[in-house]
Amino acid sequence: MAITAGAGVDLGLSRSPFFSRFKKMTPNRCPFLPRKARRAKPALAAMGAADLLAELTRHVEPFFGVGVGLPCTVMECGDIIYRSTLPRQSGLTITAPGVALALAAVSYLWATPGVAPGFFDMFVLAFVERLFRPFYRKDDFVLGKKLGEGAFGVVFRASFAKSKPSAPKGDLVVKKATEYGAVEIWMNERARRACSNSCADFVYGFRESSVKGKGKGEYWLIWRFEGVDTLSDLLTSKEFPYNVEAKILGEVQDLPKGLERENRIIQTIMRQLLFALDSLHSTGIVHRDIKPQNIIFSEGSRTFKIIDLGAAADLRVGINYVPKEFLLDPRYAAPEQYIMSTQTPSAPSAPVATALSPVLWQMNLPDRFDVYSLGLIFLQMAFPSLRTDSSLIQFNRQLKRCGYDLKAWRKTVEPRANSDLRKGFDLLDLDRGIGWDLLTSMVLYKARQRTSAKTALAHPYFNQEGLLGLSYMQNLRLQWFRATQKDYSEAAQWLVGLMARSGTESQGGFTEVQLEQLREIEPKKGTVQRNGLASFLLLQRKIIKSLNYNVDEITRQSKRIWWSRWIPSEE
Repeated sequence: MAITAGAGVDLGLSRSPFFSRFKKMTPNRCPFLPRKARRAKPALAAMGAADLLAELTRHVEPFFGVGVGLPCTVMECGDIIYRSTLPRQSGLTITAPGVALALAAVSYLWATPGVAPGFFDMFVLAFVERLFRPFYRKDDFVLGKKLGEGAFGVVFRASFAKSKPSAPKGDLVVKKATEYGAVEIWMNERARRACSNSCADFVYGFRESSVKGKGKGEYWLIWRFEGVDTLSDLLTSKEFPYNVEAKILGEVQDLPKGLERENRIIQTIMRQLLFALDSLHSTGIVHRDIKPQNIIFSEGSRTFKIIDLGAAADLRVGINYVPKEFLLDPRYAAPEQYIMSTQTPSAPSAPVATALSPVLWQMNLPDRFDVYSLGLIFLQMAFPSLRTDSSLIQFNRQLKRCGYDLKAWRKTVEPRANSDLRKGFDLLDLDRGIGWDLLTSMVLYKARQRTSAKTALAHPYFNQEGLLGLSYMQNLRLQWFRATQKDYSEAAQWLVGLMARSGTESQGGFTEVQLEQLREIEPKKGTVQRNGLASFLLLQRKIIKSLNYNVDEITRQSKRIWWSRWIPSEE
């Protein structure tokens, strides 16, 4: 077979007497083949034919002065025949690099805020929800008592005017939003699909067109009525925290009052708030306005829930995030004021933003902004004298003068503390000060040094069971947090010990030469290396600034928010 295929290529040998004689030979009588190969099977004979042509090329090469290679058809034919004699592999071949690459890809897709869950939520769950959700209009409900009013809207208690089969039972809470209404509808729908137990029970949201086409219209948001008491109302009462105990347990406990009992109530509140906050952060939403007024007590589930998502940012797809804009309450805001670096460009298209969201999340850790706000709420629950607005503002000024260091603040105020301050210190110092340790890990100046909501739940402060037993899923999540959120302080102490035993190689420490190499990692001022690094950083800042400007221009030119088309409108 190989000889016949090779005959199709004219090398000028057809007129050669040597080659004409060779063509008349049969494979079994060919002098260039071994005797065993002459009697071999056709597959082996073909292999021998390939060797034969190689030998022939070696003899012919001196006549031409150039190398003559095997015809491609011969090589391909011989290769196919050769491979057909080997056993074929079945299935996939698993290798260590392949497994490592697959695990890395899966870890990235499920890393906070979640690329794979984000695509599934946006393109599957949201689509199905829009197909089957009920449709309501303003005329379908009757407004009742006004529950509150803020800068972005008015909140009413309401009920449905006519009973519908799809209408939820019971009273409703309706909000007429004049600004950030579309954002709040998006955030509540996201929270309903991803973490319904963390936020108020959202029913529906729509936009009402303005009269005669004037203005942008008003957004209406509907929730199920779950209660009227916020954490702010409960916190300012003289009965706090015992009034919360009565709501959680449904009855007043006939027990003596004291620090142990108060600590258990506050511990229960903090656990519920951290669970709610962690669920929001896991889906990529940063609230940015955590305060007692935005935490409501649900009488049905007997838990605290987060409300008012108008200032929230969905960092999974970049909705309601503008790099140089912040929406916050200065009383509870973190020192950095921004959830991400101001050099971060505006959000690109949704698929690109979702794919890059884990990288930006790990670079900026925006969830630590909410953790700082919750730490101040923890502080107010422990210290009765800090529960008013004026006292909280004064505390923020004192903390700023102390460099946002709670330990330095304590050294300043504890010697001349009144009874309320001493009571708070005594409460946090229970069980060898684990409450104070949790508080100091939440209220820190640098966001990267603060603990996350997930890590805080694994803190020893929550080892005791609260007023209510945890559900099966909450207990499972808590055990997972404790297993995954390791304390690396021992590793740090080991490294410090190695550094301290420098020069004693026999004891396992660093040598003087190794320490000198560590010192030389940072270039000295004025060197060529440092000047080159400064030039590179300057160029990087200019590039980022130029990209931000271009992206912002494109964003300003888009007159319609791409995701607002999914919000129903009443024409």
